Amino acid sequence: MKQYLQLCQRIIEHGSWVENQRTGKRCLTVINADLEYRVDQNAFPLITTRKSYWKAAIAELLGYIRGYSSAAEFRALGTKTWDANANDNADWLANPHRKGADDMGRVYGVQGRAWAKPDGSTLDQLKKVVDNLSRGIDDRGEIVTFYNPGEFDMGCLRPCMHTHNFSLLGDTLYLTSFQRSCDVPLGLNFNQIQVFTLLALVAQITGHKPGIAYHKIVNAHIYEDQLSLMRDVQLKREPFPSPELVINPDIKSLNDLETWVTLDDFEVRGYQCHPAIQYPFSV
Repeated sequence: MKQYLQLCQRIIEHGSWVENQRTGKRCLTVINADLEYRVDQNAFPLITTRKSYWKAAIAELLGYIRGYSSAAEFRALGTKTWDANANDNADWLANPHRKGADDMGRVYGVQGRAWAKPDGSTLDQLKKVVDNLSRGIDDRGEIVTFYNPGEFDMGCLRPCMHTHNFSLLGDTLYLTSFQRSCDVPLGLNFNQIQVFTLLALVAQITGHKPGIAYHKIVNAHIYEDQLSLMRDVQLKREPFPSPELVINPDIKSLNDLETWVTLDDFEVRGYQCHPAIQYPFSV
């Protein structure tokens, strides 16, 4: 919580106003933010100065792991986070690549599990990483990236959290995640949860101890219509201690994550929080 609140305060005190073309709104913006999550200590980075809906974040992560491309598939897992971008984005609705209601196109997990190759075949980046790590191999390129500029026009949204780089030192697994853009009041806690959980899951299914997850954000911002709620409400609250994330120990493979795992296989213990804050969401 301390590093999250420090970033929010830094944006308010030192940020510059930037007009965002996609949303038509102004953002108070800083460049470069580095956060760390102690997965080894199970200090789950769940925001406590407002209620945070961790289940939706983990459901979204499961959808990415499975390579889903439909908002309906994400809803079935337990999250509506892709409904607006799939169905209310004017540019995407007019895009000839859109296949119909709920279609997200070739975004996020599609790229991670089925990167298109010139010969018409696809590359499963995540499986390569999991296979290598399961054999104790780190080739300094254990990377899953969703960022494919050649297919930006084939999806409803460019990836914000775009690359996950795993590193194996002895029997301990680390993760460095890169994010080009972050809506700090709304999106960051989703991203924190997902970075933490991704390292915890991959360590578990590859037989390693989790270490630290490093999270680098390039453009961190607060939208103008979120500013007063952050400055005058959330930052006035005292945080509670970090809770713990409990993952079903029966999850032992990538196939498990692809087939039978649900939100019932995750539990958060010791979560205390202040009341929810209804921040505006920008499509």
